[in-house]
Amino acid sequence: MDKKLEPIVKAMQEKFSATLEEFRDEVHLFVKPEQIIDALTLLRDEYNFELLSAMTAVDYYPQATPRFHLVYQLTSIVKNLSVQIRVPVNGSSPKVPTATQLFGVANWRERELLDMFGIEFEGHPDPRRLLSPEDMVGHPLRKDFPLGYEEPQFTFNFDEIDLRKPYAKE
Repeated sequence: MDKKLEPIVKAMQEKFSATLEEFRDEVHLFVKPEQIIDALTLLRDEYNFELLSAMTAVDYYPQATPRFHLVYQLTSIVKNLSVQIRVPVNGSSPKVPTATQLFGVANWRERELLDMFGIEFEGHPDPRRLLSPEDMVGHPLRKDFPLGYEEPQFTFNFDEIDLRKPYAKE
């Protein structure tokens, strides 16, 4: 871990009981959904993480608790530092407070996550689908989203699929 990140990580652990995970020199801090706004505010105001450079989610289906990890990638341009905040979210009703009041770019990123993963952001000013039609059912980046009607063909299931394939009649 970068020496400049150590006091920041320590403060996050003390204030929010954040758990730390390091992977390939990246720092990941895990906080609870109800703490995310306070954690983002602290990082932005006290430690100059002024850029929400990425926001995405990971689906751990079939695991239900937590099913998702909401990932906030924050960057401090002044200090040349980066930190990742992860929020575990249950699959039954994935809801997290909105960060639009802290970072303007969160508006679009949260709409994308609502559209693609079905994660709702409480208090979001414009909770509409961004990439899919409004009448679409489901969320395409969830692992349980149906991929299509045709099973992929492999050597072990060739005969079974060949029986169901529609061929042109001569």
